Amino acid sequence: MSYGTSLADGYRQVGIYTGKILNGAKPADLPVVQPTKFELVINLKTAKALGLEVPLTLLARADEVIE
Repeated sequence: MSYGTSLADGYRQVGIYTGKILNGAKPADLPVVQPTKFELVINLKTAKALGLEVPLTLLARADEVIE
């Protein structure tokens, strides 16, 4: 199981920052942006190998389930 920031959202933020810098903004003047989107990924194959049962409610909330 993994819960962390969305890589796609992070790349999007990098693009926005790059655009602002290329348009003349000074990097020191730009605010620090914290992640706002997080992803929950569950690996069922590994859970079964460890003898763990993942509740259906948790599976329903997951952004990605690896079977």
